[in-house]
Parts: sequence; structure tokens; C-alpha cells
Amino acid sequence: MACDWDNPGLLAGRREKEVETVFLAVDATDAAIAQAKEAGADLILTHHPLIFRPVRSVTDGDFVGRRLLAMIQSDISYYAMHTNFDAAPGCMAQLAGDRLGLREMRPLEEMGTAEDGTVYGIGTCGVLARPATLAELAAQVKEAFGLPFAAVYGDLGSDREIVRVAVCPGAGGSTIGAALEAGAQAYITGDIGHHEGIDAVARDMAVIDAGHYGIEHIFTDFMETYLRERFGNALRICREKPAFPAAVV
Repeated sequence: MACDWDNPGLLAGRREKEVETVFLAVDATDAAIAQAKEAGADLILTHHPLIFRPVRSVTDGDFVGRRLLAMIQSDISYYAMHTNFDAAPGCMAQLAGDRLGLREMRPLEEMGTAEDGTVYGIGTCGVLARPATLAELAAQVKEAFGLPFAAVYGDLGSDREIVRVAVCPGAGGSTIGAALEAGAQAYITGDIGHHEGIDAVARDMAVIDAGHYGIEHIFTDFMETYLRERFGNALRICREKPAFPAAVV
């Protein structure tokens, strides 16, 4: 279910390595790898792939090579689940919609149909269980995802009630058009630029930028539950410390 441009899967390590301890993170950062080493992890499982483009060399001269060397030297295998996790039924988009209590959800960008007939794709659009003003919705987003802050494009003082909401965890600039076509009154995503935000408002759709990490950190919550249900005590699971890349000062 991954997009053609994506690079999920086993990106470093031995395929036959026995795994007893898994370390979960959104990104394979220096800090995450250090925490995984300290935890004695056999496998790092992230949402974002460290490797997107062909690697011409693996040295300590750049951050990608440095991180790959650190994992390989510690015999830590590395696996990523990116747009396949974004698009799969019951995963990233639906999980985000569930946290906001959305009903009647449909993918923003349909990619295909699963064997059971479920339509899957990137993002989701649905109806709030209870209409909310933009200020109320922004507060709900912060609470639902444990955010230290969120950027809002739109009139926070408006008493207009929002009913239809679109969500695209991660970077959602490319799906603004799909959110508008779906009739969303508010769009919740990350990595929105100034012009994208004000242009969406000009088209009568508010935007709540929760940050790229802000929504997608729910990946580790889901994967911990998923692995525990399937492996029980046979697998030790560790998670990265909260790693919001920006802060309010």
C-alpha cells in the first residue's frame, strides 16, 4: 500500500537476526538510536525512512551514514513503515480521525481497495460527533495529540460551527485540494506554509497545523499495542522519549 516514491521496509541489518527487543520511534534520529542502543534493542522500527534516495556511500561524513554506521556497528536492524502505514485501513489516517471522534470517514486520496473491500488511501475526511468553533477544534486537536502548540490559519474568534473536518497526518500541503473538494470546513495537518494557509482560508477552509511530528507520533502508540497483542511477553518493547522538534519560547 506504499506510494511509488516511498522507501519502507528493512533498510539496514541482518534478515535472520533474532529480535527480542524492539525500539519504536517516529524518526531514526541520533537521539533515538542512542536510546535504542541503551535499551539493548535488536530492531529499530520507525515511521519515517532514514533512506529516501540512493546512498552513494556510507561514512561518518553525513548524518545518514553516521546513523547507519551506528546501527550496524551495534547490530541493530532497522525497519520503516511509512506511506504503507499512512494508507492502510485502521492505521495512521483512521487513528488520527478516531482521536478526534470523526464519523463517516473516507480517504482524502483513494489509492486502492483492500481484499475485504475496504477503500484505503492518504488522509481522511469525516464529520465531528459534535460541531465546534475553530477555537474549540484547535483546543481539541492539542488535547487529542498532546501538543505543546499548534498554528491556526483562520478566525479564532468566529462563532461559526465546523462540522466536516479533513485530517492528513504529516505534511499535508499536497492534499489541500482534496480536502477542499471533500467539503472540509477545517483541515488538520502539518508542514503548512504561509501562502498555503492563507490561500486555504481565502477558499473558506480553516487550517490547523499540528506539526509533522505532532500527529504522527501516534505511530508508536499503535505499534506498541499491535506488537504486544501478537507477541505478548516474548517481545520487549521500548519507545523513544517525546521528541517534538520545536517548542514555544
